[in-house]
Amino acid sequence: MGQERIVVIGNGIIGHGVAQVFASAGHPVTMIGRSQASLDQALQKIRASLADFVANGLLSQPQAEAAAKRVALSTRLDDAAGADLVIEAVTEDLALKVDIFADLDRLCAPTTILGSSSGQPASALLAKVKHRQRVIATHFWYPPQLIPLVEICGGPHCAPEILQRTVSLIRGAGKEPVVIEKEVKGFIGNRLQFALLREAWALWADGIASAEAIDAVVKASFGRRVGITGPIESADIGGLATMVSFGNSLIPDLSTASQAPEQVAARLGQGDMPGIYDWSKRDAGALRAQRMAELFRWLKADRAQKS
Repeated sequence: MGQERIVVIGNGIIGHGVAQVFASAGHPVTMIGRSQASLDQALQKIRASLADFVANGLLSQPQAEAAAKRVALSTRLDDAAGADLVIEAVTEDLALKVDIFADLDRLCAPTTILGSSSGQPASALLAKVKHRQRVIATHFWYPPQLIPLVEICGGPHCAPEILQRTVSLIRGAGKEPVVIEKEVKGFIGNRLQFALLREAWALWADGIASAEAIDAVVKASFGRRVGITGPIESADIGGLATMVSFGNSLIPDLSTASQAPEQVAARLGQGDMPGIYDWSKRDAGALRAQRMAELFRWLKADRAQKS
């Protein structure tokens, strides 16, 4: 697929990462934000991230410089006109998103793909849209430039050709698109993530184990496997009969709470970085840096496997 004009609405933690993804893949990108100051900051973050890619051997310096030059900045939504693909990445305000999609529907040609990177299903964005067949959910994961997955769900009104073009564009940008056949709240990744988090919180709140112990169990056991074999693959190759039998005895005992435990909610508002851990005694910055280094290691391994 040749160069397509990409527009990203929003320049926060997802927006500037999405802009970097497409610019690095050779597409001209316009990043639209509310203020020039915020756009300038986002472009600085893109340049810093591209420098990390150079440091990790994933881009050459000339490639990084070329990618940064492909990113244009604008505070005018009208500059989305003429785009081949628009990705909305604004704050999680549904009313705002609905209005943005109404404006994009008016500004852009009927063939323009209108995608949303949020957790909202495509059907939630259509109240004021006439050309509903070109609206699609394109859920990038943070940080978009390092996490391969993009969850794609067209919803009940999306045209098959729009779905196919979106998958091709995102795969061509080096991401791993996964098509969700039927709209569901939170898509797949967040549902699985929060199912695990619900059980982890419940174990801690019920005094079963410390937060340190719970996290250690995940990191030192199945957490090492799931990046290679997902949960369904793992169950199959581990022996489905055994997993069904054990699951039938354990699943009824798992948490079915409809909200976070009171003990977790009580931690909100405590300190500069509220949490179950006491972050005044832990180095959150170092932990984030360690996680980023591991994400780069995975990305380099993915690239090596494909080459």
